[in-house]
Amino acid sequence: MVRSNDLDWEQQRAWVEINLSALVHNVRQIRSLLAPSVQIMAVVKADAYGHGSIDIARTIIAEGVEWLAVATVTEGIELRQAGIVAPILILGGVNSEVQVQAIVKWGLQPTICTIDQAISISKAMARLQPSPALSVQIKLDTGMSRLGADWQQAVTFFEQVVRLPYLQICGLYSHLATADEIDRTVLELQLDRFEQATSAISAAGYSLPLLHLANSAGILVGDRLHYQLVRSGLSLYGLCPAPHLQPKIDLQPVLSVKARVNQIKDIAAGTGVSYGYRFIADRDMRLAVVDIGYADGIPRRLSNRMQVIIRGQLMPQIGSITMDRIMIDITQIPDLQVGEIVTILGRDGNVQITADDWANELGTISWEILCGFKGRLPRVSGLVV
Repeated sequence: MVRSNDLDWEQQRAWVEINLSALVHNVRQIRSLLAPSVQIMAVVKADAYGHGSIDIARTIIAEGVEWLAVATVTEGIELRQAGIVAPILILGGVNSEVQVQAIVKWGLQPTICTIDQAISISKAMARLQPSPALSVQIKLDTGMSRLGADWQQAVTFFEQVVRLPYLQICGLYSHLATADEIDRTVLELQLDRFEQATSAISAAGYSLPLLHLANSAGILVGDRLHYQLVRSGLSLYGLCPAPHLQPKIDLQPVLSVKARVNQIKDIAAGTGVSYGYRFIADRDMRLAVVDIGYADGIPRRLSNRMQVIIRGQLMPQIGSITMDRIMIDITQIPDLQVGEIVTILGRDGNVQITADDWANELGTISWEILCGFKGRLPRVSGLVV
């Protein structure tokens, strides 16, 4: 890996590696499924799902991605302060004049979900001098039961926003609740509702703004969901939203997690390991104490259930995962040395462990696993050559 970060990795106990070559590959794979006129909005909220939003944004914009989406105003400001100039949509609600002022200052686009919110933003804009028109996007709730205006009130809602001063509608979207499910009943219902809403707005005499509906799973379901823009999140980072959709695209995981061996010790049969002695050695064993734990993003529920990769071999983790350490049974690698690298997530040789593996073991989703690796672990990002 040619690293873009200038850090002394010999001194790091654990870190996250971001493979920008895989990221570029994923963007191109997503693009290959789209008509030339369809734009991509990359969802880089939650620090790009734990990948580091700034390096991710710079790379995908250079690859031709047109839009970015974040959850909060703060996330958008961080990208702007890093010099990112692409359009940025705020997916979450905006409910204060201070937020509106920041949106205007940093050139962000808010999502409007309620008429009260639209009125509040319009009034805040009126108090700004001068008062430019603010580009906004409208979100409809077609079945997610989360943010958004009722799709059945789409025309009334659209008209109310259009009439407010200082607001210019540039986008209209909804979010799919079950696009990653095999049963498409709800998906088809949401699509039908979105089409009814947009058709009604058009029939009322309004020009439709940019329309978007598809998330990562929706992109893979088919081009009926693509409209003028698609929102790519998980697929951008190299994981498929559902196993049955996997044959439709070749994705490469972007994130790997690695750590170093801190100490090696031999223990006798009958010795307890870690808090609570939830592992008792059934034989003489050699252990490696590895410098990474639940404070770094490894779920404690994986205790005695996960594996790591050392020298291209899967090795079992044993005992309770602690805040800063895990213990690995390395009996099969008796010559392992302190300081050697352990792959927690990622590939080493022909062996790979993914966020999907952890999610399946824990009965959760890969999104949660990826977002668990927060700032305590430094990021190193670069192209793999």
